[in-house]
Amino acid sequence: MSYQQLTEGRRYQISALLELGISISEIAKKVKCHRATVYRELKRNQTHGQYCPQNAHAYFVKRREAARKYRIPPQRMEYVCFLLSIDWSPEQISNVLTSVGETVSHEWIYRYIARDKFRGGKLYRHLRQGHKRYRRGLKDKAPTIKNAVSIDERPVIVESRERFGDWEIDTVLGKHGTGAIVTILERKSRFYLAKKVPSKSADAVTKATIEMLMPFKECVHTITADNGGEFAGHAQIGAALDTKIYFAHPYSSESEVQTKTQMVY
Repeated sequence: MSYQQLTEGRRYQISALLELGISISEIAKKVKCHRATVYRELKRNQTHGQYCPQNAHAYFVKRREAARKYRIPPQRMEYVCFLLSIDWSPEQISNVLTSVGETVSHEWIYRYIARDKFRGGKLYRHLRQGHKRYRRGLKDKAPTIKNAVSIDERPVIVESRERFGDWEIDTVLGKHGTGAIVTILERKSRFYLAKKVPSKSADAVTKATIEMLMPFKECVHTITADNGGEFAGHAQIGAALDTKIYFAHPYSSESEVQTKTQMVY
């Protein structure tokens, strides 16, 4: 599975799963990232030996702000692009350049490839097949959600987090067929809801979503989801809660900020 930058929502999911005693490998599968990402997250972002998702995300934001002030020298970028063109992986490039004092992280290389693709570049074609989020297949040619409304049409105020009532939804699979967890966060307040469901089916997720948000119906202006089939019941959710539902671009995650957790069972 390809490298995927963790959002604060994913960090809360990791924390919850750690408390349940689930192994790192299983946690990685549930939050849809490589197990090395989870190991690195725990190594870099623990506080006094404990993992706190709120503190972990604060550390991440601080490092990202510091990284923005640094620019990779042009000559080093030429090396990176050349090695990518001959099918070296970002991990290999990072290891080799770092060993000779030309430090560049593989995470940064993945982000550079993503930006290059957005601009029409072809560097992503040199990634190995395991990095599926940069490859388009037959499933990408048609939307998996009927009548889905793109996040591009979402009101601008949602992005600014100026009002209460804009929510984001996601799911996490349970261990060995033990069901799933539906997670919902409110963007401004960082209020977090979670409910265990018997399966990741559209019916189960739809029912759980309505049950969790119904007490807050007057404060549900929008809901943002990814393109998973479990959100196929978005029309029913929208009708029950009198709200608009928007879908993120393929391969992207909209969960960004969560600091309060309310577990609903």
